[in-house]
Amino acid sequence: MEPVALRTARLELSVPVEADAAAIYEACQDPLIQRYTTVPSPYERGHAEEFIRRVATQWSEGVHLTWAVREGETLVGTIGVYRIDGKGAGELGYWVSPGSRRRGLLTEAARAVIDWGFSDTGLRLRRLEWRAVVGNVASARAAQALGFRYEGLLREGLAGHDHRDDGWIAGLLATDDRIPSPWPVLEA
Repeated sequence: MEPVALRTARLELSVPVEADAAAIYEACQDPLIQRYTTVPSPYERGHAEEFIRRVATQWSEGVHLTWAVREGETLVGTIGVYRIDGKGAGELGYWVSPGSRRRGLLTEAARAVIDWGFSDTGLRLRRLEWRAVVGNVASARAAQALGFRYEGLLREGLAGHDHRDDGWIAGLLATDDRIPSPWPVLEA
């Protein structure tokens, strides 16, 4: 599959390039990104460079599709559709740099990715999953705002760097109305 660029009112989503390595490296120093995502820890500059090379290969394979999210010239995060199974399902994943949080950039980028993923000109997905380590409330609130429906707890369901974490899972179907619904783990 050839890389696809997406645009929103404030953002451009495109494949990460070598010039993004410094911004990716800097963002991935954040303890929350290291705790709640699968980035290596400690995160070194070489990890960012390897990530950029790997993304290009993964687009051609069509299984993991990652975009760099840019606001103007600033890289504010990454987002992608992962584990595309060829049968209409994939998983939404993302991180946002600390200085770009709480401005609605993630949900804006995610809506563009979700729309494209479900569209006939995109992946033609029927289902997107979202998973996060239990306790990643910010990610859960974003997924809830996007219309994902909470589906449960995955006991030791997520592989960490050297351990397993309990995980939350939610799903969004192409036919869902995307109106946020209550999540019991966020209401407590």
